[in-house]
Amino acid sequence: MSQTILTENRDGVLLLTLNRPESMNSLNRELLAALAATVKEISFDRDVRVVVITGAGEKAFCSGADLKERATMSPVEVKEYIYNIRNTFTMVENLPKPVIAAVNGFAFGGGTELAMAADIRIAAPTAVMGLTETSLGIIPGAGGTQRLARLVGKGKAKELIFLAKRVKAPEALQIGLVNQVAAEGQLLEEAMAMAAKIKRNAPVALEMAKYAINYGSEIDLASGLALESNCYAVTIPTKDRLEGLQAFREKRPPVFTGE
Repeated sequence: MSQTILTENRDGVLLLTLNRPESMNSLNRELLAALAATVKEISFDRDVRVVVITGAGEKAFCSGADLKERATMSPVEVKEYIYNIRNTFTMVENLPKPVIAAVNGFAFGGGTELAMAADIRIAAPTAVMGLTETSLGIIPGAGGTQRLARLVGKGKAKELIFLAKRVKAPEALQIGLVNQVAAEGQLLEEAMAMAAKIKRNAPVALEMAKYAINYGSEIDLASGLALESNCYAVTIPTKDRLEGLQAFREKRPPVFTGE
């Protein structure tokens, strides 16, 4: 098994670590394949309630594509790589459970694109993010042009991409690229604490809420409301809904099982 991805299940919160610190956790083909396989496995693992993605070491979350490897690729191989990275990040975005990106350092190109595929982004005070592809003669190819515009607006997205701008953590928070900046030295602790709070809630409800937000935001309001109703209907026959009501009556924390 590839050691480019490390996983640790901490009581239902899966910590997924990109493990190429010597290369700033850049995405070579081995790491990308391992990430895709891990995400697929997580999708069907009932013991995983929330996922936290981070990078090994303190320097980088993910510096994007491994440019040394990229230089050896033919044009056809580059197309295949872009196809795989785009699909893998879409798999992350569509995981049926919440995903938090703990951005612990540099996140450029594909690193920022991976973070944007997560549901929530928490940055270390030293984090620096950016879609810097235009400075290399290309454009973001793993969802960056689309997800960034949806997060920060078209005008700001164009500014950042056209300038290949690197954004420090405080500005990333200001423009909405990240949800939170952690205290110094507390990134993983704060990400895991948030994941633990999310994990208390009902798994089916979390899955349906994520689905409704992800897909509803891409359609007109009337269609989005209909989608929301259908997602709500999925939760009605669950044991977790009845447990939530019973726990409320008994004034105790609910114990959800995902059923």
